Amino acid sequence: MAARRRGRGRTGKAVAGAAIALAAAAAVAAALGVDLRSFFDQPEAEATAETPATAEVVQQTLTETVAVTGDLGYGDALDMACLLNGTLTGLPAAGDVLERGDVLYSVDDTPVVLLYGSLPSYRALAVGAEGADVKQLEKNLSKLGYDGFTVDDEFTDATADAVERWQDDLGIEETGRVDLGRVVFTPAAIRVDTVEPQLGSAAQPGAAAFTYTGLDKVVTVEVELDDQELVVVGDPVAITLPDGTEATGTVTASETAVTHETGQGGETEDVTYLDVTVTADDAAVFDALDQASVDVGFSGDSAPDVLTVPVEALLGLAEGGYGVELVDGGTTEVIAVETGLFADGYVEVSGEGLEAGRAVVVPS
Repeated sequence: MAARRRGRGRTGKAVAGAAIALAAAAAVAAALGVDLRSFFDQPEAEATAETPATAEVVQQTLTETVAVTGDLGYGDALDMACLLNGTLTGLPAAGDVLERGDVLYSVDDTPVVLLYGSLPSYRALAVGAEGADVKQLEKNLSKLGYDGFTVDDEFTDATADAVERWQDDLGIEETGRVDLGRVVFTPAAIRVDTVEPQLGSAAQPGAAAFTYTGLDKVVTVEVELDDQELVVVGDPVAITLPDGTEATGTVTASETAVTHETGQGGETEDVTYLDVTVTADDAAVFDALDQASVDVGFSGDSAPDVLTVPVEALLGLAEGGYGVELVDGGTTEVIAVETGLFADGYVEVSGEGLEAGRAVVVPS
């Protein structure tokens, strides 16, 4: 059976009348020199529907990034402890950079000198001494240009001769021995942070002549214990500077710390957290900054080899939950999806008809 088309019907008489009227109007127009075709020509309709923006369904591994704000600086300051009794007659200034062979401070007008090494001074060194601290001293003497001895763990007469030449250049008594407290070993060059004592103050064992840091700027972050699984020394992190510049970094240290916080009722409680140190893989990214707040992104949960779409592709469904609008040729279809991990502007999705490579509409 042929389909019946429904519409507004017209009688044969009405159609004939309209045709006669139209013919009469055409005759009059022709007599007047008017072209009626211009009244019936319709302009072409302009396209108003824009092609929707789309994105592909991508199979990838999503890793959540947890951002924590930290402070850029030179890290925790350490005390430059004095091991001598006497009077402080020379002090550095805050911000000074001190290297191997430089004078740290002076006690009784005699310098205390910086040398490099990991083993702290713990005794006087003279002829007959043996040990790792002797070898550490001899390495420094050699680096400073004093030779004539074998760099080993024995303090010999040849070592003493080199020490005397070094002492002569320092302008101090040439004893050939290194008294406890006259040299300080640090792993590398240092930066003076704060200097509290005044010239003329009493120097005494255990008191700090000043505080110091390393030369490299680092980011210090306080991480709550609930998030401690995010922090693994040696793991990579993302660094975002105040101007939006992004860089990569590494967790170089983490230790438990306690701070005292006062509640609304005035009670004081101890709060334990992780004090985390992060260094930039390229230290030059911090050159233009002194002290600033910096965001550090730690890697959190991960979802391997999952289907993902841009977060903007998600649609809120009237019945609840989310959907996406799949593109199929010239048509689209909204399907419901289950969402999983959100990370880096993408969301894990699953649903009937979803597969890698298919296109979804991304609403503008």
